[in-house]
Amino acid sequence: MTATTRILRWILGLQIALAGLLMAGDLLRLSPGLLAPGPRMPSLETPVGPGDQTRRFPRRLTDNPAPGFPSEGPVPTRLAWTATEVDGRPALALSGTIDVGAARRFLAFLDASETRPEVVLLHSPGGSVADALAIGRRLRADGIDTLMRAGTACLSACPYILAAGVARTVSRDATVGVHQHSFGESAYVPAFMAVADIQRGQAEVLDYLAEMGVDPMLAAKAMQTPPDDIYVLLPEELATFRLTTAAPD
Repeated sequence: MTATTRILRWILGLQIALAGLLMAGDLLRLSPGLLAPGPRMPSLETPVGPGDQTRRFPRRLTDNPAPGFPSEGPVPTRLAWTATEVDGRPALALSGTIDVGAARRFLAFLDASETRPEVVLLHSPGGSVADALAIGRRLRADGIDTLMRAGTACLSACPYILAAGVARTVSRDATVGVHQHSFGESAYVPAFMAVADIQRGQAEVLDYLAEMGVDPMLAAKAMQTPPDDIYVLLPEELATFRLTTAAPD
C-alpha cells in the first residue's frame, strides 16, 4: 500500500467518522432523551403556576374549541384564516402552523380584501419566525388589534403576531408560550456560521419587540427554554412584558 493510498483511506475514514458524529448530534437534538431519558415534561394541558411554567411543546394543536374558529377537523398544518366578527367589528381568525410563505399569502389576501379587519384572533403552535414578524409588521401598520379567546393557544413564533396588535387582549383561559427558535440553523454548516445566523435572528426579534412596544426581556424567557419545551406566561407576566394592553377577562 502506497503512502498516498494510506492518506486517502485515512481521509475517507475521517469523513465517515465526522458524518457519524453529525448524524448522532441530529438524533440527540431531535430526541434528547434517547440515551439519557429523564422525567417526562407535563403536557400543555397541565395547569401552570408561578415557578412551574415549563411544559412539553406540542408541534401541532389537535383541537380547536374556541368560538370564531373553524369548528371541524384539526388545526391546519399551515396558517389559515376565516372571516368573523368581534363585537360587531370585522375580524379574521388565524389558526394553524405559521408555515414558510405564510406572510406572503396573508399579505396578498389583505391587499385583495375589500373589508379591512379590525381584529385578528390567534390560535397557533407557531412556526416560521420570519413570517410571524412580517405578518406582525403589517398588522401594526394597518392599526389592527389582536385577541386571544378562552381555549386558544399562541406558542413559539405566534406571540410575535400577538405583539403586533395596537390593542392586545388575552383571556385568562388562553395559553401564550415562548421558547428558543432555530432561525434555520443546520448541523451541516460550520459552527461559526450557525452562531452568526442565530445572533442575527435574535437581534431582529429584539428590534421587533422594541418596535411593537413590548419589553425585549421577553426574549430572555424564550432563550432560557429549550426548543422541545414551552414556557407558559402567566397573566401578570403578559402585563409586565407589555404583551397585553388590556386586563384579561
